Amino acid sequence: MRRFTFLLCLVMMGSSLSFGAALGTSSRTVIPSDIQQIISVDYRALRNSPTALALKNQVLPQNLKEFETALKGVGINPDTDVEQLTFASFRLKGQTKIVGVATGQFPGKKLLTKLRAKKISGTKYRANVIYPMNGGIQTTFIDDYTMLFGEQASIRAALDARDGELESLNSNGQMTDLIQSVDTGTVWSVLDAQGTQNLMRSTLGDAAKLADYDTVKKRLTGSRYTMDFNQGVSFNLDVVTSDAMTAATLSSLIKAGLLFRKSTAEPMEKMALDSTTIDSESGILKLRFKTDDNKFQALMKSDLFQAVSR
Repeated sequence: MRRFTFLLCLVMMGSSLSFGAALGTSSRTVIPSDIQQIISVDYRALRNSPTALALKNQVLPQNLKEFETALKGVGINPDTDVEQLTFASFRLKGQTKIVGVATGQFPGKKLLTKLRAKKISGTKYRANVIYPMNGGIQTTFIDDYTMLFGEQASIRAALDARDGELESLNSNGQMTDLIQSVDTGTVWSVLDAQGTQNLMRSTLGDAAKLADYDTVKKRLTGSRYTMDFNQGVSFNLDVVTSDAMTAATLSSLIKAGLLFRKSTAEPMEKMALDSTTIDSESGILKLRFKTDDNKFQALMKSDLFQAVSR
């Protein structure tokens, strides 16, 4: 039941840490339509919040570490040149692929000169050239402000979406509707029905084995969350369901778990639980967490947070 305590941590670390902003046109057109999850990293917001920076440094996922290292290897400073990273997990021919989109001010000619100096040659794919980077990552430039990165198959799928060979995110009405509700937040992410079911199963732990959850999980249609670092730390998760009864049932399951955990919680965990509220409204489960910077940073140093973040 301690999963209830750090739902926000589980959501952020289920794929990777995410600090985000609204998706630009270039990013939308290169993300394939069959999306499972979209997450973002807004480096501008990161630099403006000591708490956000501390959280990022503590739970920075391996794939993001590798990407930052690869960027430095070709002359890009992630702390100054990158403004936003977007990660999209999508399905392609029965497999799950991940493509990253970086936006910022990239010195294109300088980068190409450095690649040539290192005798790094790319592979042409229609009008684009895909270059290998450190750690097995590959990249290509869409324009002076946008670059794709990931495995070659993921990059090619993204270019196919841009060129009309695959449907892009713009054709997925359900996911674009979810995005519109959250993409003004400092932090945001959206998940489709399957991603939401996996999220809630992990979050509920043993409670997911109850018959009530088997009934409601098929009625989860998507989820979205935002995280802001203005005036403390606030985390807002909405799980969208097919009807009000499903949202109310799910709310009751999570509330029961919270109450049970509070009875045996240690002080730091109890503080986190007391900062969390659960409710439902018009078919949407609403989880809200809010605390100040000092308490959140103390929470990050706790043994329980350390256990969850491994």
